[in-house]
Amino acid sequence: MAQADTGGAGRLGAFVRNSGYLRKWLILGVAIGIIAGLGAVVFFLALRYTTELLLGGLGGYDVPTARGDGNNPGSPGFSRAWAIPVITTLGALVSAAIVAKFAPEARGHGTDDAIEAVHTDPRAIRARVVVVKMVASALTIGSGGSGGREGPTAQISAGFGSLLTRWLDLADDDGRVAVSMGIGSGIGAIFGAPLGGAVLAASIIYRRDFDYRALIPGFITSGTAYAVYGAFLGFEPLFGQLVTNYAFDPAQLPWFVLIGIVSAAIGYLYARTFYATVNLAGRITVPGGAVLKPAVGGLLVGLLALAIPQILSSGYGWVQLAAVESTLLAMPLWIVLVLPVAKIVATSLSIGTGGSGGIFGPGIVIGCFVGAALWRLADLAGAPALPAGPGVFIVLAMMACFGSVAHAPLAVMIMVAEMTGSFSVLPAAMITVGIAYLLIIRTDVGIYQAQRLDRETAAAERAGR
Repeated sequence: MAQADTGGAGRLGAFVRNSGYLRKWLILGVAIGIIAGLGAVVFFLALRYTTELLLGGLGGYDVPTARGDGNNPGSPGFSRAWAIPVITTLGALVSAAIVAKFAPEARGHGTDDAIEAVHTDPRAIRARVVVVKMVASALTIGSGGSGGREGPTAQISAGFGSLLTRWLDLADDDGRVAVSMGIGSGIGAIFGAPLGGAVLAASIIYRRDFDYRALIPGFITSGTAYAVYGAFLGFEPLFGQLVTNYAFDPAQLPWFVLIGIVSAAIGYLYARTFYATVNLAGRITVPGGAVLKPAVGGLLVGLLALAIPQILSSGYGWVQLAAVESTLLAMPLWIVLVLPVAKIVATSLSIGTGGSGGIFGPGIVIGCFVGAALWRLADLAGAPALPAGPGVFIVLAMMACFGSVAHAPLAVMIMVAEMTGSFSVLPAAMITVGIAYLLIIRTDVGIYQAQRLDRETAAAERAGR
């Protein structure tokens, strides 16, 4: 039922609903973009200070950071190794307790809930979920849990899109676009990737389709979010420029194909392992399980980190280090080889057991070390037509590994190019990502389970309700 056009919200709602296409989406796009940018700033700072307090202050361990996050090389080792499992356990415990008490739907990575709202009810995201998600994710990731910072920011801006849909009494079709724009702009803002965020808004809700209605409004929203975020925290790409002046070399085509095949396999393993953990955790019924299961996951992550510290927290700093030949070669080979699987396990334990955080960011780190491992092995073997440094392999695998399993190959390809300042690799990426995606779509596996197959499937589902 439409709201009566009385009072501020009623008059504003009528004004927006009765506006033409340009004015409507300019108003909504700028409003959602401002909140997305501010939400990304607040969460970034909350996560930074939480990490410095918990892992740095209490654990005596400085996590490496990417260039856009301060370019801190991190601690050479643990000064209080015994404290790391304690911190990861307590962080997960407190985070899960907050979620269980105030907003149970804030557990997990959150992006699926926003996608589900697009398909079912764009008014459904509660305002309190935004606050709870931010606090819980800062505690989970800041205490060392393996998760990405994009999930909370996507839920903040998607939640605001849902709030506007309720407050202004927007039509369901407009509400769906508003929430989609929120998802894309939140992720684009926190990663400093506005174009990729806009494309993501139009592609993330389907496996094999594209919502053209969200694309142009998404430019406005994502650009606004990027401007707000950058005004506070700077506009430098998250990882700087990992690849400079790369020239496409046809002799490297076999490498592009190999990276695509291996990335698809690791992406498949990521999704299957993550949701196997979700299902296993769901079948375990114990008193207080909603709190205890994430705490056990946090304990296991902390113990694993004593052997492989690279799994802790978001891991973006390790991407920065791995992209430099000298620091990659300084890492033990076994660490580089096992890290993709170790990061999958850590993310599944941290988020799949009910912790709070994103799964996009870990997918980028997993892809990075797929590329790093392939380059290290090829370099050891003296293989021909190998790029001079690991940067090209790393960027291509980051794009292919998560772009394929997220069923958003174009969006992720653009986002990683923006995050790494590596647009020169796009011709090679088209081959690598295309191969990875074509392999993944032969299966029923995807990292976002709320995605619908296409627009026709989603429309038929809504019509049948």
